[in-house]
Amino acid sequence: MSRIGNKAITIPSGVEVTVAEGNEVTVKGSKGTLTRKFSPLMNISIDGTTLTVSRPNEEKTTKQLHGTTRALLATMIEGCDKEYTKTLQIVGIGYRAALAGNKLTLNLGYSHPVEFTVPQDLKVTVPDATTITITGIDKQRVGQFAAVVRSAKKPEPYGGKGVRYKDEHVRRKEGKTAAKK
Repeated sequence: MSRIGNKAITIPSGVEVTVAEGNEVTVKGSKGTLTRKFSPLMNISIDGTTLTVSRPNEEKTTKQLHGTTRALLATMIEGCDKEYTKTLQIVGIGYRAALAGNKLTLNLGYSHPVEFTVPQDLKVTVPDATTITITGIDKQRVGQFAAVVRSAKKPEPYGGKGVRYKDEHVRRKEGKTAAKK
């Protein structure tokens, strides 16, 4: 039984949700518009300011789709109402970030700078040389771009240097001892 799928979603004021033919849902809000096509097995209905997802039968695949569909709809509505944000921090001497137009350039101790092209639907800001903020209405796109930027130099466990999420705990290792006993 899907507990997440059974919860109703409250549509905030200023957000408009429409369900078209073939379960294509469009969410319009103050921050932007998202459209996604869902499985025809799910029944998506709107009652005033509440959106509910129901399943027609108790088969395993429809139970799995039930919770996933409801969670995706909730993130679409929340993203169009308020944007999603991921903050990355760069740790290391000489490591820095710069933004020029839609190019994010990272100097991470390699012999060359690492460059990323910022997608059109995301906003990237660099408030200082060691902080990167990624903002957008699509939770998946924000998280994916943050993961791609982080993968340029993941934090290493000995010195802690690299690109990490804000408030990410990096497990530190002791390293070699000077003299063996």
